[in-house]
Amino acid sequence: MKHAIWVFFLALLTSCAQLGNKDFALPQKVTFNQHVASIIHHNCTPCHRKDGGAPFQMLSYHDVVKRAKMIKAVTADRYMPPWPADPDYRSFVGERYLTEREIAILDKWIEDGSEEGDDEPPTPPVFPTGSMFGKPDLVVSFRDSVRIDGNNLDHFMVMKVPFEIPQDTFIRLIEFVPGNRELVHHMNGHLLNYDFDKKADVFEGSHVVRDVDGSTLETYYALSVANDDGSFPTLTPSVSNYLPGVLPAIYPKGIGAYSVSQKAAFLIKNMHYGPAPKEAYDQSYFNVFYADAPPQRPLKEWMLGTLGISEVQPALVVPPDTIMTVETNFKVPQDVSLLTINPHMHLIGRSFKAWATTPDGEEIALISIPKWDFRWQYFYTFHQMLKIPKGSVIHAEGIYDNTLENPNNPYDPPKMVIEPVNRDMKTTDEMFQFIITYLPYQTGDENISLEPDSSLFKY
Repeated sequence: MKHAIWVFFLALLTSCAQLGNKDFALPQKVTFNQHVASIIHHNCTPCHRKDGGAPFQMLSYHDVVKRAKMIKAVTADRYMPPWPADPDYRSFVGERYLTEREIAILDKWIEDGSEEGDDEPPTPPVFPTGSMFGKPDLVVSFRDSVRIDGNNLDHFMVMKVPFEIPQDTFIRLIEFVPGNRELVHHMNGHLLNYDFDKKADVFEGSHVVRDVDGSTLETYYALSVANDDGSFPTLTPSVSNYLPGVLPAIYPKGIGAYSVSQKAAFLIKNMHYGPAPKEAYDQSYFNVFYADAPPQRPLKEWMLGTLGISEVQPALVVPPDTIMTVETNFKVPQDVSLLTINPHMHLIGRSFKAWATTPDGEEIALISIPKWDFRWQYFYTFHQMLKIPKGSVIHAEGIYDNTLENPNNPYDPPKMVIEPVNRDMKTTDEMFQFIITYLPYQTGDENISLEPDSSLFKY
């Protein structure tokens, strides 16, 4: 069973498509059991399953056949499976992108009558409950349900999610699982490590400060973040982040682990719930997977653009009925190895593209998203570490569409959309960010695979 699970999981993470070649043969008769099931199970079932985040299941023939016409429509225009990045520009780990042949097979299956076939029905993949990665070593849940007022407004909260473990150890992966997927918009989580004798009760204080405009000392005191003597514990930033569609990156052993103390807490400095028409509740949780050794190479991060280390030019102020282009540029101060990148825009984003130009004039493709979709924002991991030489300039370019031609425009008629500074971002505000996870370059990095290793997780 464990082997079967990882066959399907790794197939999901490596199902890259080669586009443009339409000269292929199709079976004379297409059936679900022989041809369609494997496509569905590899590309759709990981989300369309119990606890998978999608609104319905796609495991069996009966699950799929009743939605056959819908499947034909959403795969023909590449609305599903969701993979915004252009695989011809740059390929990444975990692409869920159908080949032209796979789309043609699904289309022919409809034309052939959507038959199940006489072959033995294939066994759907089996996934762990409550996780995309396996059985965690530790589950840290919100201690209480969080109330979200039904007033059609965005809500921003700061939270402390404390926990205790038997002994100090190391963490190699933290998976945030939203309890209310419809309303959890984004989460930025940090790790607090307490010296055992400096904090008698890590659970004391409030666990939620509601509707705050930024984090303040008053907020931290309300959460009892400080040690008993008033000093503050060690903070490891950005150990877990969530956006719609995002899964945490899995790196090779020895890269990116975190130290965690016997007494600790996740500090969520920005928990953003989207507007709700009626009162709702959320009880999200963290799945924690331990490492057996400290990291040999700790991760580093750059955030370009909004609130980051490089300026957005021109200023991200988009007047009504306007389509405008902005950019941000950053000169790399040393040889680095890129692991994962994360473009970020909001509702009126139309396209995103990033590349690097070396001192010798070589252009290194990073990512192109021709049709931005706010609902699907991934941490894109390269197949192998990507070397960017010292002195290279990383360029990111975004196009924003503040017209009624943009179906995602939150306003009708369009209104001025701006990039607020020093406060929490509402969904209807805008951002232009390019987040880069990297390591200082070491000889041979470009040969290190970033494909997931199934032996690092268990079921």
